[in-house]
Amino acid sequence: MTDEKLALLAKEGDQSAELELFNRYRTTITKLSRGFYLVGGDVEDIIQEGMIGLYKAIKGFDPKKEVSFSTFASICIRRQIQSAIRNASTQKNLVLSSALPITDEENDELGIFLISDGLSPEQVLANKQMAQDLKEAFAKELSPLEHRVLKCYLEGLSYQEIADKTGQTKKSIDNALSRIKKKISLMRNSIFDT
Repeated sequence: MTDEKLALLAKEGDQSAELELFNRYRTTITKLSRGFYLVGGDVEDIIQEGMIGLYKAIKGFDPKKEVSFSTFASICIRRQIQSAIRNASTQKNLVLSSALPITDEENDELGIFLISDGLSPEQVLANKQMAQDLKEAFAKELSPLEHRVLKCYLEGLSYQEIADKTGQTKKSIDNALSRIKKKISLMRNSIFDT
């Protein structure tokens, strides 16, 4: 059954159709969630926001608008995640949970975004400094392979796709991602604790 048909059934209250859509879009939500960071939260919090976005897509889908459910759902998921990050930035740790892109020299985009809407000039400046500190920490702490693996991972590539793209084995990619996660955790603690 197509996503569009499932969405219409789910919109009418068919729970099995709704569950099927959630199962189909779990990978999409995980991939879309990878490029975002929520201070004080974890990946599962962002994925949960993506699930809420999918639920909103199911309830708001209109086949008369001639857009595929997949496209509509992706937009709703991304907007819900961004909205959750914006809402988190209105709380007391505004500077830490605000956002700027973290860039690299090659492509200008590493794929991590910290949202900075509605901040004072001082907070924007503080966030720019934090983004610069993270960029420098990535350049210093991650090996060239780890940097390439992280970039591919944030693009939503599977372990096998990353292995193919980098000429490494899946096990090497798994090991590299484990090292990256440990290094990022240490970097985050040293940058945010200062």
